[in-house]
Amino acid sequence: MISYIIKRVIMMIPILFGISILSFAIMYAAPGKPAILNLDPEIPPEVREAQAERLGLNDPIPVQYMRWLGNVSKGDFGTSYARKMPVTEMILDRLPNTLLLMASSLFLAAIVAIPFGVISATRQYSMTDYGVTVGSFLGLATPNFWLGIMLIMVFSVQLGWTPVGGISTIGADFSILDRLRHLILPALVLATADMAGLTRYTRSSMLEVINQDYIRTARAKGFRERRVVYKHGLRNGLIPVITMFGLMLPTMIGGSAIVESVFNWPGIGKMFIDATFQRDYPVIMAITMFGAILTVIGNLIADILYAVLDPRIEY
Repeated sequence: MISYIIKRVIMMIPILFGISILSFAIMYAAPGKPAILNLDPEIPPEVREAQAERLGLNDPIPVQYMRWLGNVSKGDFGTSYARKMPVTEMILDRLPNTLLLMASSLFLAAIVAIPFGVISATRQYSMTDYGVTVGSFLGLATPNFWLGIMLIMVFSVQLGWTPVGGISTIGADFSILDRLRHLILPALVLATADMAGLTRYTRSSMLEVINQDYIRTARAKGFRERRVVYKHGLRNGLIPVITMFGLMLPTMIGGSAIVESVFNWPGIGKMFIDATFQRDYPVIMAITMFGAILTVIGNLIADILYAVLDPRIEY
C-alpha cells in the first residue's frame, strides 16, 4: 500500500506540470490586462507601462512561466496584484471556509443519495423508483445558480428562516447554530447535482449486486431482507460508487465558485471569480493548482477505499 501511494504521488508531478502549462497558456491567451493597470483612466500610459514592467508582464510568456514555476518550487505563489497580499496567505485564510462547504455538501449528498439509491434498486419499477428517478433527473438538470437564487427568495426573503448570504452574522459572536444557518443553503445547492448522480449510480450498482448468487444464498438461509441488502449487498455495491466520490471533487470545486458567489460565501471559489474579473494572475494560478492537487488526492483516497471495502483488491 505504501509503495502504491508513493508511485501515485510521483505520477502527480507530470500531471500537475501539464496542468500548470495549459492553465498558464489559457490565462495569458485571454484578452485584457490585470485590472490594476486600468483602474484610473487618468494614469499616464508611461506609468502603466512602468508598472507592467515592474510586474514582469512585458516579458515573454515562457519567461514568465519559468519565473512563476521557480517561485512555486520554493513555496511562493507570488503576490496578488489587486490586494497586494501574499497569495498563499489569502488562500490559507479562505481555504477552511471552502473545505467546510465541500465537506458538508459531500456528507449531505452521501447520506441522502445512498439510501435513496438502495430503496430505488430494491423497489425497481415501483412508484417509489419512478419518483426517485424523476427527482434525480431534476437535480441533474437544475442549474445551481438558479436553485440558489430560488432558495434565497423562499427561505431567506419570504420566510426569513436563513440568512441571505455570508458565513456569519455581522457583529455577533461565533456560534455553531449561526454557522449552520449560513451553511445549510449553500451546502444543499452544491450537493444537489452530485446527490442526483450518486443516487443513480448507487441504484445501478445495487441492481447488479442484488441479483448475484451470494445474495440469493443469503435469502435462502432465512436472513432478514434488511440484513441481506444492507450488510451483504450494500458493502459490495458501494465499491463502484466510491469512484463517484473521486469524480465529485472536481465538480464541487467548480461548483463552489458559483455557489460561493451566489451566497457571498468567503471561500476560494469566490476569490477565484473575483480574481478572474480582475485578471489577478497569481491568484488564478494558485487556486487552479490547488484544485488540481485536491482532485488527484481525492482519486488517491478513492483507490485506497477500494482495498478497505474489497479485500480481494491488492496493490
